[in-house]
Amino acid sequence: MSETLLAILLVTTSAKGSTLVYRWPPSPAASPRFSRAKPDVALSRFHIDNPWRASHPSEGLPDFPEAHDAEHEWKRPARERSRSFSSAGSPSSSGRDSPKDIEYEHLFGYSSEFLANLLCPQRSMCHQKFELLVDDLAFIGHPVSAEEDGAWRFKQEKPKPAHGRGDRGREARVRKDSQTDRESSASPPRPASSEKQPATWLQRFHFVLVLDLPDPSSSASGNVTKYFDIIYEQIAFPVAAVLFQGQVLSNFVEQECDILGSLKDSCSAKGNEFSSYMIQALEASSIAPAMKTLYEAIKSSSVAYMTLHDLPLELQLPPYLDVLLHSEEEQEADLLAPSDDDDYQVWGQEMSFGYRLPSLTAWKSLILLDDGPEDVDPYANLRTSLIGTGDRTLVDGLIKFLETATMSLSLAEMASLLDWDLETQVFPTVRWLVHHRRAKVVDMVHSGLKTVFTLPAQFDAPLSELTAEFNKQFARSGVPPLPRLLVAISTSSSKENDTHFFASVVKTKELLPLYRDVVLWMLKRDMLITLHLRIRIVAPVHLKERVRHARSKKGSGRKHSKLRNQLDPSGEVFPQEIAWLSLSPKSMRRHARLPSVGGSRNSRLSELILDESGDSDSRREEENGESQDELENGSEDENEASMINDPGRATPLQRRWLSAMSDGKDPVIARRFEQINQYFDGKKTDDEILYRADMNRRELREVLLEYNDYLLTFLHPS
Repeated sequence: MSETLLAILLVTTSAKGSTLVYRWPPSPAASPRFSRAKPDVALSRFHIDNPWRASHPSEGLPDFPEAHDAEHEWKRPARERSRSFSSAGSPSSSGRDSPKDIEYEHLFGYSSEFLANLLCPQRSMCHQKFELLVDDLAFIGHPVSAEEDGAWRFKQEKPKPAHGRGDRGREARVRKDSQTDRESSASPPRPASSEKQPATWLQRFHFVLVLDLPDPSSSASGNVTKYFDIIYEQIAFPVAAVLFQGQVLSNFVEQECDILGSLKDSCSAKGNEFSSYMIQALEASSIAPAMKTLYEAIKSSSVAYMTLHDLPLELQLPPYLDVLLHSEEEQEADLLAPSDDDDYQVWGQEMSFGYRLPSLTAWKSLILLDDGPEDVDPYANLRTSLIGTGDRTLVDGLIKFLETATMSLSLAEMASLLDWDLETQVFPTVRWLVHHRRAKVVDMVHSGLKTVFTLPAQFDAPLSELTAEFNKQFARSGVPPLPRLLVAISTSSSKENDTHFFASVVKTKELLPLYRDVVLWMLKRDMLITLHLRIRIVAPVHLKERVRHARSKKGSGRKHSKLRNQLDPSGEVFPQEIAWLSLSPKSMRRHARLPSVGGSRNSRLSELILDESGDSDSRREEENGESQDELENGSEDENEASMINDPGRATPLQRRWLSAMSDGKDPVIARRFEQINQYFDGKKTDDEILYRADMNRRELREVLLEYNDYLLTFLHPS
C-alpha cells in the first residue's frame, strides 16, 4: 500500500451537513497517468492499418472507407472533467477562488463538501465495509453512526438462528451482520444507565483511506479485491472500531472534531496559510497526529505506533502487499503466503498473506530485532496483557524467553530450557514477536559458526548504505570492511568443497564473540542465506548385482526344497497343502481346481507347521512379491545406478537394496541408518533430520561416513 496510499480523511455528518474535518497529508495528489493525443478523425483513415503500411512501403494507401464510430472514440479521462466541478454553495462557486481558499476547500479536484457528502452514507449503510471507486480514486473505510434517537451506544449482536443445509446464504448474511458490528468487541458494552446522555451534534463519522486506483493495464486485476480486503481488515476497521468505542464511552470523536473545526474556521478567517492550520492541528488534537503517524508508517512499510483515546495501537500492513499489483511479479506473488506443506505451519490467518515468512518449525531459531522508535517499548502490549491476568509467572516467563532467545538455539531447545510447551507457548510468543517486527525466524547457526553461508541475489538496501552502517558498528573492532567480508563469503560458498564461515572468515576461536555479532548484524538485514546439508540414497550397479545374485540363489534353493516336500515315499508328486490363510485369492483358486489327493491330512500337519513358522517371509515374498519384482526389474535399469527418491515409501526391491547396504557394517550404526534413512529424500535438511530422529550431529556424521558409498550429499538453502 506504500505505492497507492494518497491520503487519510476524517469525515463527519451533522444536522448542518457533511464536513471534511481533517486530512493528511496537507496537499495529496494522485500519480500522473499516461495520456495520449486525441487522433484527428479527418486523418484517421491514413492510420487505420499501420502494420500494413510497414509491410508495403512501396505501395500507395489502400482505399479504406470513411468511417467514424463515436462509441469507440477515445475520450479524455473523467478526472480532468471533475476538476471543474464544484457543488452549490462551495467557495469556488461564490467567487472566493484564491489559491489559499482552494487549498482549504478542495481536494483531488473536488470540493470538500462534495467529497464529504459522497463519503458519509446513510445510517442504513453504516457499520459495514465501505468501498467506492471514483475516477482513478478508491475510498476504503468503515462508517459508523449514532442510533435513531441520536445516542451513541454499542450495537448488540443478533442471536443466530438454527440453520439447515439449505440456509447457507442466510447463514452467510448473519455472519456478515455480526462482523459489521464488531466495533462493540473493542470494549464490553456498559450497563444501561438511568442518566440521560448529553446531547450530541455528531450523527455519523467515517475514517477513510484514499488510494490511487491501480491502473488495470499494469496490475494484476484479479488481486485488487484481495488487496482492498487486507487494507480494510488490518487498517480501516481497527481504527474505526477504536474511534467508535471512544465516541460511545466519552464523546471522544465529537470533542476532537469540535477542536479541529474551530481551529480551521479561525485560521481561515484570519487568512492564515493552510499549512499553518495543519501544523497547529497536530498540537491541538490527538486524532491529527495519529493520522499523520499512520500515513507515514504505511508509506514507509513500517509499524504505526499511535494512540487514540489513551489506547495504544500498533497497526501495519503486510510488507509485501504491493507485490499483488505488479503483473510481472505474479509468479513471485505465490511466495507471499508461507508454505503449508509443513505440519508445524502455525502463523495464523492474519500473517498467512504478504509476509514471506519461513515455516515456523521446531528446528528453526529466533533472533530479536532492535529497530523501531526509541521511545516505544516493543513489548509493552504483551507485558500489559499478561500483567492484567494477575499471573506474575507469565511475565517472568516472557522476560526469560527474551533473554534465552539466540540464533544458536532451536525453538525446540528453547522450549526444553524454559519448560514450555512448543505449540501452545513457544509458537504463539514467536508469532506475536514476528508480527510486531520485534523478532525474525532464521535457520539455526552453529555456536562455533561452522555454518556455510551464501549471499542473496540482491540486498534490501544499497551496498553503500549498508557499508556505512557496518563501519559505524564495527570500524574499531578489527573486522574487515563489509565488501571484503562479502567477497570472502561468496568465494567460500562457491568452492567445490563449501567452507563454513569459521574456516573461511573467523579462523581463530578468540574472534568468535566478535563475529557472532557480525553474523547477527547481517542476518537482521537478510544479507546471509544459510546452506543446509541434504541427503539422497543411491543404489550403485554392484549393489544391484549382489542383491540379484543373492535373490536368485535363494530362490533356487527354495524350489529344490519344495520339490522334496511334495514327494511321497513311492515317488509320486502331491500338491503341497498350504494353510489357507497364507494363500492369495489367485493361488486359492488354482489349488481349488486341482484334483483331490488321498492320504491322511494329519500326516502333513508337522510339515505345514514347520513350513509356516520357518519360511513365512519367503512364502509371502514368493506369492505376493515375485510378480512385483518382475515389474520392478523391468522398470529399474540393472546396468545403471538408481536414486531411491522416497526411502520412507521404498518398494520391496528398494528395501532389499537398503538392507544390503548394511551388510558387514557396525550393528549399532546399521540400526541408526535403518532409523533415519527415511529422511534421506533430498528435501529434509540436516537440522530437521536431527530433530525428527532425536539424534546429535556426531551420530549423524558417523552414519554418513559409514555409508558414504551409497549417499549423495549436497548443500542447499532451506
